[in-house]
Amino acid sequence: MSGNGPLRACVVGWPIAHSRSPLIHSYWLQSLGIDGLYEKAAVPVSQFAEFAEGVGRGDLIGANVTAPHKEAAFAACDWLTANAADLGAVNTLWREGGRLCGDNTDVAGFLANLDEQAPGWREKTNNAVVLGAGGAARAIIRGLLSSGIDRVQIVNRSKNRAERLASQLAPRVSSADWSALPHLLAAADLLVNTSSLGMVGAPPLEIDLAPLDARAIVADIVYVPLATPLLEAARSCGLRTVEGLGMLLHQAAPGFERWFGVRPEVTPELRALIEADVLRSSKGQE
Repeated sequence: MSGNGPLRACVVGWPIAHSRSPLIHSYWLQSLGIDGLYEKAAVPVSQFAEFAEGVGRGDLIGANVTAPHKEAAFAACDWLTANAADLGAVNTLWREGGRLCGDNTDVAGFLANLDEQAPGWREKTNNAVVLGAGGAARAIIRGLLSSGIDRVQIVNRSKNRAERLASQLAPRVSSADWSALPHLLAAADLLVNTSSLGMVGAPPLEIDLAPLDARAIVADIVYVPLATPLLEAARSCGLRTVEGLGMLLHQAAPGFERWFGVRPEVTPELRALIEADVLRSSKGQE
């Protein structure tokens, strides 16, 4: 480290203008009185390897990684946490002893968000239905399995992709056709949307939630809009819901602690700050 200025971290992606990570980390830096900076780094795919080489050198102590670089970050690392190695994707970078290190905090973020918004869910959840079969689905299913869930069903518009993911996570994970959703929901304790359906600018996610038991939980990792159509439908049915913004906030905390040496808290004040920013941007897109 150069020691000539404040410690600096960033979030790297392409594009990156939409990222709210600087707002989150800057809030923590200010509230904790830490002399540090957290910025955005717009890096095209062709330049990511060069960027990764600079992490942990000079005053750049670490970086969060978002699309489309998570797999490239995984490949660039000399050392990986068990989570990152398992998922094949990295969203947090730092350097130790000259080695570029990588972690994936999505699992921890998702589970912490569930713990916060649906206390006691672990003891009451045996069967889960997960919508989507991408990287986010893999992380969330790993988290559910580590929490002792007996059975996870993957449902995706492209069944081949769901089948491939299920085969990699067997035996407690299987896939099913979209048409089987009513039957699957009738036995589900937890429904999680990991797809982009329902996100601003994406097609809507239209599901009949009537088959769900009254004690079931509905979670959506989408946080723009804050109240997705899926969550609104679940609330109208009297079901417990878990919104996606909390996952964004909780997954950011481990990286901050690693870089700046203090474990930050996800406070109501931070949540209100990010909610206000999401609402402002949503109105701008109308």
